[in-house]
Amino acid sequence: MNFIHDSAKIGENTTVGHFSVVEKNVVIGNNVTIGNRVSILAGTIIHDGVTIDDGAVVGKHPKVAKTSTMKLSGSLPALEIGNETAIGANVVLYQGATLGKQCLVADLATIRENVEIGDLVIIGRNVTVENHVKIGERSKIQSNSYLTAYTTLEDRVFIAPCVTTTNDNYMGRTEERFDKIKGATIKRGARVGGASIILPGITIAEETFVAAGALVTKDTEASKLIKGIPAKVVKDVPENELLSNQ
Repeated sequence: MNFIHDSAKIGENTTVGHFSVVEKNVVIGNNVTIGNRVSILAGTIIHDGVTIDDGAVVGKHPKVAKTSTMKLSGSLPALEIGNETAIGANVVLYQGATLGKQCLVADLATIRENVEIGDLVIIGRNVTVENHVKIGERSKIQSNSYLTAYTTLEDRVFIAPCVTTTNDNYMGRTEERFDKIKGATIKRGARVGGASIILPGITIAEETFVAAGALVTKDTEASKLIKGIPAKVVKDVPENELLSNQ
């Protein structure tokens, strides 16, 4: 048995699986498929052709600890999911996030509040996207990667599995850190190899290639391949790999 609030609006040819909850003022478009045991919380907006697999929590309200550096202020806008986006099993999407059209959010991923995701983005299995993150269109974030708060990815960025971004050089100590918390800025077409670590506030320039396992401690140069601990320039990215030649 499902619970669907009387104020919820559900479009044509939309199906809702067993034991699912649709709260008040939810808007669901046409041709949407909602799996079993899905919770769609108040005010969420789901556009046409979206699929949501079993066990997903959609529109979750954020909570913060008293000691957290992140504070909630004012009300958040509704979670909005663009046309034909696919949400995997047991995904958690928070209120205040916006997902573009034809995205894929794989099983077990979490996307926090105040996140903007462009069209045709892939968020891999078990990826965590923290709050105040922007992800440009056609970017790909592969399994088990971590995008910390205040990180920006421009269009067509590739993040390989198990990449870690960071945003706090003081690691939770001293009041000075509050004004300096900043994630990475990863520019258009950059590629970051598996298990790399990017330190706070670093800018990865356009078309940079970060080799697997690198520790990125300073801003990079455009179209350079870097590797190592700490990462250093090795050579230019081959011309045939640049976006302009695809």
